Amino acid sequence: MTTTAFAFVVAAYLLGSLSFAVIVSKAMGMADPRSYGSGNPGATNVLRSGKKTAAVLTLLGDGAKGWVAVALTAWFGPRYGLGEQAIAMSALAVLIGHMWPVFFGFKGGKGVATAVGVLFGFNAWLALAAIATWLFMAFVVKISSLSAIVACVMVPVYAYFITGPASPYFGTCIIIAILVIHRHKSNLIKLLTGQEGKIGEKAEKKGN
Repeated sequence: MTTTAFAFVVAAYLLGSLSFAVIVSKAMGMADPRSYGSGNPGATNVLRSGKKTAAVLTLLGDGAKGWVAVALTAWFGPRYGLGEQAIAMSALAVLIGHMWPVFFGFKGGKGVATAVGVLFGFNAWLALAAIATWLFMAFVVKISSLSAIVACVMVPVYAYFITGPASPYFGTCIIIAILVIHRHKSNLIKLLTGQEGKIGEKAEKKGN
C-alpha cells in the first residue's frame, strides 16, 4: 500500500468513526442510543426512541459517510495513480470505522446503512438491489435484523452479476456481507429464541 492509498484509507476510517446515531441524539437532546433498546447506535434503535426525525437523520448520515468515502477515493484517487483496489480498501475502512469507531470507544453500529452507502459508491444498481431486498423482507417479516441479514447474503450474488467476479468490488461485497452478518450475531440468537424486536417497537432500556 502506498502512502497516498494509506492516507485515503485512514481518512475513510475516521469518517466512518463518526457515529451519527450518537451525534444526532446528542444534538437533539435525546438519550444516548447505546443506553436503550438493543444498545446499538444505529437508525433502527434510534427509531425505538419514538423520534422518527432522529432516526431518518441517523440513517442518512451513516449512509452518506459510506458513499462519501468511496466517492472521494474514486474522484481523487486516480490523480495519485490509485484505482479500484484503493476504492475497495476505503470502502472497508469506512465500514470498519462505523463498527469500531475510534471516537466512541470502538463500540459502534452494525453497519447496514453505511454498507448501503458504500454500495451506492460502487454501483447504484447494486445498492438498489440490496435496498429492495431489505424492503421486501421488512414488509414480510417486519424485523430489521433479519431483513438486513438476508440482504447481506444476497449482495455478493448481485455483485457477481452487476460488477463481475473479477472486480475488486465483488470480493469487497463478500467481506462486507461477512462483517455485517457477524455484527448481527446477537440478533441471530434472539431470532432463534423468538426474542427479536420488530421495526419501530419501543424499548425503554438497554436489552429490551
